[in-house]
Amino acid sequence: MHLPESCRAISDVLNRVGDKWSVLVVVMLGGGPQRFNELRRRIGGISQRMLTLTLRGLERDGLVSRTIYPTIPPRVDYALTPLGEDLLKPVGALTQWAQDNQHHIEAARRRYDGRVDESKAA
Repeated sequence: MHLPESCRAISDVLNRVGDKWSVLVVVMLGGGPQRFNELRRRIGGISQRMLTLTLRGLERDGLVSRTIYPTIPPRVDYALTPLGEDLLKPVGALTQWAQDNQHHIEAARRRYDGRVDESKAA
């Protein structure tokens, strides 16, 4: 039976865990807690604002915890929650699949692009 509420809920979760920055943050935090700047250095190409928004979204969804230490300046660590650690399993499987099949996908793209280029020339 098709339930619209279920589809919306699934879509909402997949939107969070399916965006490129969230997946990279989860993978990086899979190695243990990290500070903001450490994450930013390890994830090339992410802006400070985008990392902030991504971490907030992951925290809101219960995948990441934020711990503030009362030091000067304050130290903030981000870590996966048990739910976030559980997400590492399917993300790891998808990452492995992507690595195993990258060459197949690249070859398919070349074939497709070649056909598209031929049809434009015709």
